[in-house]
Amino acid sequence: MSPHARETRPFASEIKFVVPAGRGDEIRRWARENLEPDPYGGGQFNDWYHTASLYFDTPEGHVFHRRGSFGRSKYRVRRYGEADFVFLERKLRKPGVLVKRRTIVPLDSIDRLSLPVGDPEWPGEWFHRRLLLRQIRPICELSYARVARFARTAEGPARLTLDDDVRVVAVGAARFSRQVGTLVVPGQMILELKYRYRAPAIFKRLVEEFALEPQRASKYRLGIAALGEGTFAAAPAVNATHV
Repeated sequence: MSPHARETRPFASEIKFVVPAGRGDEIRRWARENLEPDPYGGGQFNDWYHTASLYFDTPEGHVFHRRGSFGRSKYRVRRYGEADFVFLERKLRKPGVLVKRRTIVPLDSIDRLSLPVGDPEWPGEWFHRRLLLRQIRPICELSYARVARFARTAEGPARLTLDDDVRVVAVGAARFSRQVGTLVVPGQMILELKYRYRAPAIFKRLVEEFALEPQRASKYRLGIAALGEGTFAAAPAVNATHV
């Protein structure tokens, strides 16, 4: 696995749905019958993993409110299971293209992100520098259990993810919490369909079979809504006077 990765996806699309847990169970069974397992998944069906992510925002909640350029990018630190390493990720959406950059660093090194100055020798320095320049800091940790399946289609690769037990915890520093957290969408799951150019036939069949209605379902924004916007006022500001 490369410690650094950049990916540009032209015409990358995703559709999200919030579905009742019972319907989510049916969709999961459908996906396992019709799609291939995720190459990095585990569990009985080789398609399951647990994810926890730290999300960053300004003291005023510019990312949450989609203000200006903050509405087009997200910065997060993502951990899979109990791994001793994490991914520093920036997700930037421009017209017609999705750009993702990620770097792997040791879990015990992410406290550097709370420092007022960067370290050019650290692989995550690019991420830290952008946090300081944009004056964003840790706001919350989101975790969930994910089932992921994919398909090779005539329209290109397609991926389905189904997230269950989505929980959120307010944080004030770049470290992962051991708290259980607040349920973000009680009794519901979040389904995402990701593809290039246009929706493949197999996804159209899924949507029709289960009468799915797409909707906005940013886990970060749903998480903040569950915590309350007072979360922004409670978190300490970033000191970037030495940048």
